Amino acid sequence: MNIVFSRDSQVRGMDNTVANTEKYFGQFCSLLAAYTRKTARLRNKADQLVKQLIDFANSENPELRATMRGFAEDLAKVQDYRQAQVERLETKVVNPLKLYGAQIKQTRAETRVQRAAMDSSRTTLQLEETVDAFQRQKLKDLQTFFSNFVTIEMVFHAKALEVYSSAFQTLEKYDLERDLQDFRAKMQGVYGHYNTQPLANTNPSPSVLQSLASQSTIRSPGKEGEESEDDSMEEAPVEDLRALGQRPNARELPTTVRRT
Repeated sequence: MNIVFSRDSQVRGMDNTVANTEKYFGQFCSLLAAYTRKTARLRNKADQLVKQLIDFANSENPELRATMRGFAEDLAKVQDYRQAQVERLETKVVNPLKLYGAQIKQTRAETRVQRAAMDSSRTTLQLEETVDAFQRQKLKDLQTFFSNFVTIEMVFHAKALEVYSSAFQTLEKYDLERDLQDFRAKMQGVYGHYNTQPLANTNPSPSVLQSLASQSTIRSPGKEGEESEDDSMEEAPVEDLRALGQRPNARELPTTVRRT
């Protein structure tokens, strides 16, 4: 009687362990897959920004054009690192979690066979070994998944910080006065009577700065729906993650990103 009670208790404990693992690993899978898709969408938006910077640079004077192209090149490098980040997250974190369901099914099959065994004492021992092996593997896999996640994130941010530092230096070296001289010379050629004497104060007034800051927050027409759609997208349930129609690392690179 005690043996039967002990076996039933072990069976319930095994079922709870497997069910708990299935629940939380499924949630981890869903959230990390969503995290990877969001990162991929951020990469795509940054690619669009790079293209827009290139288009803007091509319409400006040589000094600003060179600065903006250099800045755009650095941003493009960051997106190359972000592309690698997305691919590594998918390969080393999301896909292994997707496949974890197969291991859970195998463990459940083993316990069913053991429950049907005629020898109660042997079944109890087998259940102990099975639940111990399952728990050990679960803990090891959990450590691996999140170690990979943290490593991928650290590598990306370390490389991105290096490139962003270069981008900051590019912007700091921009010679505004030289650009203004080119602009004034161009205006003198157009109007003839343009006054090329330097202004007493070339810094914009606080009211102008405030106006520019407020204008920079205005969205361009037609973008509100696109942004809200990205933010309000419902994440796919765990069981649908394998059937995603679009891989998160799909990328359309902007043209003429690099310096020529």
